[in-house]
Amino acid sequence: MHLSDAQRLDWLRLIRSEGIGPRTFRGLVNRFGGAGAALKALPGLAKARAKPIRITTKAEAEREIAAAARLGARFVAMGEPDYPLPLQATADAPPLICLRGDAACLKRPAVAVVGSRNASAAGLTFTERLSHALGAEGLVIVSGLARGVDARAHKAALQSGTVAVLAGGHDRIYPSEHEELVARILESGGAVIAEMPMGWEPRGRDFPRRNRIISGLSLGTIVVEAARRSGSLITARFALEQGREVFAVPGSPLDPRAEGTNDLIRDGATLCAAPEHVMAVLSPLIGGPTPDTGAEDAADRPEPALYWDEIDFSAEPVTAMAAEPAQRSLDEVSPLPAQRDDRTILLELLGPSPVPVDALARQAGVSARVVQGLLMELELDGKIWRHPGGAVSLR
Repeated sequence: MHLSDAQRLDWLRLIRSEGIGPRTFRGLVNRFGGAGAALKALPGLAKARAKPIRITTKAEAEREIAAAARLGARFVAMGEPDYPLPLQATADAPPLICLRGDAACLKRPAVAVVGSRNASAAGLTFTERLSHALGAEGLVIVSGLARGVDARAHKAALQSGTVAVLAGGHDRIYPSEHEELVARILESGGAVIAEMPMGWEPRGRDFPRRNRIISGLSLGTIVVEAARRSGSLITARFALEQGREVFAVPGSPLDPRAEGTNDLIRDGATLCAAPEHVMAVLSPLIGGPTPDTGAEDAADRPEPALYWDEIDFSAEPVTAMAAEPAQRSLDEVSPLPAQRDDRTILLELLGPSPVPVDALARQAGVSARVVQGLLMELELDGKIWRHPGGAVSLR
């Protein structure tokens, strides 16, 4: 299916009209035979319900399309070749997505990597290694461009392919310091997707909307670090509801940032402590060998499926996990934190799990000499433990 310019304009007007969500959109289009006919019918429907509906004007929709084009973005409709098939298979798929970048990466199997915004140094290091390894296996890394785990996952997958899903419009990157990361994603052949209108500043309730797209684009969702009220658990819940795999990275029971992931494992999520744990589950879904097949000759291995249209999304999920809907405070649009000193940054990165000093310095963006001095102060203050091999952890 390919929409004409006039049809695309009608689709945008309908989905941007007051009170029209993805399910209502599909219901109206199916009932009246098209978005144009639905727009004509809306005033009558509103009158019958005694509730006026503000319909997006043609001029407003044209201005949004023009604003997107100035940024190099375009609107792709459900059913068109560039619309991601796995997302289309979900119940609440957006009728239109605004796309910047190379649509080719949306045709490859993907896995979501999400987690805490204030991740530990160990969590960030594991995210980096995991995303790089999964990218080398041919998987596109999908995440939400947030601080912490999301940003590290994107950076580790720049060369292999990554997709960022925005909570706001393309011209309202959040957080704003990740505008440079967006540019790097686009330059490296990745893609950036937004459901919300141009000019839309993300609000707390927009992040769960974004999260359903992150999970919907992916064969599975990996949660690296998550407190019990983390938005990452909402992404995991969406993945479960969409029939996708859920993976969780185990963490120390003493670290609040691992409480959510440890709960996921207890409830049936697949434990992920290495890339092989992910590939063992996903390889059969994309037509490749599992890591423990023991095939002696690579020529005898089946060629992996590289595109989404070779995957059956109607199959039952491998992971059967029963979990209560995650509860959390919608605080993802908190203001930028106050300027932090190096000591505060180190304390935030440290946790109960030992971390090598060189890894800590790299994650903090501070020289090893400065880190060693600060660690001496923290040790004298009784705040850290020293471990064999030069690793440190919080007391």
